[in-house]
Amino acid sequence: MLEVVVHQNQVDKALKALKRQMTKEGLLKELKRRRFYEKPSVKKKRKQKEAKKKRKSAQRRGYS
Repeated sequence: MLEVVVHQNQVDKALKALKRQMTKEGLLKELKRRRFYEKPSVKKKRKQKEAKKKRKSAQRRGYS
């Protein structure tokens, strides 16, 4: 659960913090993805692409 404390008239800062937290947890990507129906074949391809990207990134950082 995300929680952002808003102090006196600092709505802009609170909004920025909320967006940062949502991005960090991947909620914005998830919301955009769920906006429309995704066929199972497309979903499978997307997951494979993400896994490949994740492996490649980990390899660059030196993890196995």
